[in-house]
Amino acid sequence: MKVIWNIIIKEFLQLKRDPRLFGIVFIAPVMQLIILGYAANMDVNTVHTAVFDQDKTTTSREFIRQFERSGYFEMDDYVDNYKQITDDINSGKVLWTLVIPKDFEKNITRKQTAPVQTIFDGSDGNKTSIVMGYVQGIVSSYSKSILLKATDKSGLKNPIVGSLVPEARVWYNPDLKTRVYMVPSIMGLILMVITTILMSMAIVKEREIGTLEQLIVTPIKPYQLIIGKVVPFIILGFIDVLVVLSVMIFWFGIGVRGSFIFLVFSSFLFVLSTLGIGLFISTISKTQQQAMMVAQFAIMMPMIYLSGFAFPIENMPKFIQYLTYVIPLRYYITILRAVVLKGAAFTELIPETLMLLLFGVVILFASSLRFKKRMN
Repeated sequence: MKVIWNIIIKEFLQLKRDPRLFGIVFIAPVMQLIILGYAANMDVNTVHTAVFDQDKTTTSREFIRQFERSGYFEMDDYVDNYKQITDDINSGKVLWTLVIPKDFEKNITRKQTAPVQTIFDGSDGNKTSIVMGYVQGIVSSYSKSILLKATDKSGLKNPIVGSLVPEARVWYNPDLKTRVYMVPSIMGLILMVITTILMSMAIVKEREIGTLEQLIVTPIKPYQLIIGKVVPFIILGFIDVLVVLSVMIFWFGIGVRGSFIFLVFSSFLFVLSTLGIGLFISTISKTQQQAMMVAQFAIMMPMIYLSGFAFPIENMPKFIQYLTYVIPLRYYITILRAVVLKGAAFTELIPETLMLLLFGVVILFASSLRFKKRMN
């Protein structure tokens, strides 16, 4: 035990001598969470719009004002022909165009269907889908107001035909802000990046400067060296968890609804797997640059894409969905979002917790065996 303790102290002293470490451990996670927390925002708050009003009547202008009053639509251009519509959309000046045909007011006055045309830039399918929802909501609301006015003028106290009126209740994220959903996931992403890179590069650095070979020829047993190497980075991982959680709570105002202890425990299980991955990378890399490249392109990028961080797993092809089951970040992100946003308890997340435990133990043990073999 004394040998392990001395190795741990040596690791901290060695990390202390590296001036870049303070920035990597304490400053980088904070800056990354703040920047990504604001950048990873898929909310559509401003919709640049062009209007082609061929009717130019009081009713058409009132219809246009419905979009302006919503607070989402910004009328950037009033065009006179379809060529201007094409130019505006191709140049990226507007996302969509509202085309109001002639006889719009006349058709409404006669209680006839009054068609309108909407032309969207579909290059960004996600953004366009959201805006189409906004447009459909406003058009539906305007149609309903016309129907109610017609009913009042006819002297009917009640509508002839009943209707279904849904009353929506949004739980956990009432304002439907993307940031609330993304920030907990970014926490898991940052924890993975920091611990994996630190672990892999620290050992490779010792191999580069020759100190690892000096440790190998000492009476230190392989398991003592591995434990002494891993423990400091587990501690640094916990520091990162606390730092990132503090930023999430006090900067973004996103509190932890569930058990804080369970969140920290699941973070510990996740760190075991990321440190194991970092240890494995150190056994196949000869330089720090090589370790960085392997960590980024062979490990982190696939984990980010397949974890459900940015893309819903349910929307992926079946064979890709099967691959996500071997991604530890998938289970950790599920736990983060459930505990932070929904207040889920351990009993509701037993499968994800067991998978994290399994991956953490297996990956770290397998990487330790390979590291031990390299030492021998």
